[in-house]
Amino acid sequence: MDIIRVEDAADPRIAGFQNIRERDLTGREGLFVAEGEVVLRTFASPACRCRPVSVLIAENRLEGLVPVLSALPGGPPIHVAPQPVLDAIAGFHLHRGILALGAKPPLMTLETLLAATDDRAILVAACGIGNHDNIGGLFRNAAAFGAAGVILDDRCGDPFYRKSIRVSVGAVMRMPTVTGLSGAEAVTRLQAAGVEILAFTPGATVALDQIRPAGRMAILLGSEGPGLPQAIIDRCRPVAIRMAGDFDSLNVAATSAVALHHLSVSGVSITGMSGG
Repeated sequence: MDIIRVEDAADPRIAGFQNIRERDLTGREGLFVAEGEVVLRTFASPACRCRPVSVLIAENRLEGLVPVLSALPGGPPIHVAPQPVLDAIAGFHLHRGILALGAKPPLMTLETLLAATDDRAILVAACGIGNHDNIGGLFRNAAAFGAAGVILDDRCGDPFYRKSIRVSVGAVMRMPTVTGLSGAEAVTRLQAAGVEILAFTPGATVALDQIRPAGRMAILLGSEGPGLPQAIIDRCRPVAIRMAGDFDSLNVAATSAVALHHLSVSGVSITGMSGG
């Protein structure tokens, strides 16, 4: 391992880690910062689609992390700093003591994603979700229930925002993802490929427990409050989750978990990827 001691928060060698909160909002030109041991281990996993560029850790964490640091592909530089210097670099107290700078995976097209799925795959698609906790939750649930991939429209937040990665427990770094399409274009192209789309909306007359999946399907979710545009709902199969009392909806991450669980226990394989 290439261990580099850092004693100055202004050290140019760790410029990519400086003032994290402000730079989270402006982006890093294809790079992202992740934090915590779970996401560090994700970089070392063969399933990770991202490349580690460098690591910055508190000096008291080094000894316990040697096995995972040694397993990082490409042998990125490992920067080690006293906790006060680490906090000064990040701009806040970093109690986990672990940061990693990574390179985002190459952009994936919807056609590439679909070509890699089998005829019983389930996809997760989202329109207009800006909350980073919800985005992270979507990815965590998609990975947990074996979805084939996630499609985020051009109004969704960046899944590689630091908080989204943390909430997803690293799933953002593993999950095949398509971004940049409008919701309408994503629906058009999914349907052209023979994918049935379930549009989740409280006003639907068909309940999720009435669905018996067959063939490739996508669950389509909108933001809390406005939900999905009616014009998109009208083009899909509207579905609701039964609620008790006068409740009409769950938050979007919880909805994705319920939907994916139902589809997985209804006899459909949602491992999704060819050879999976």
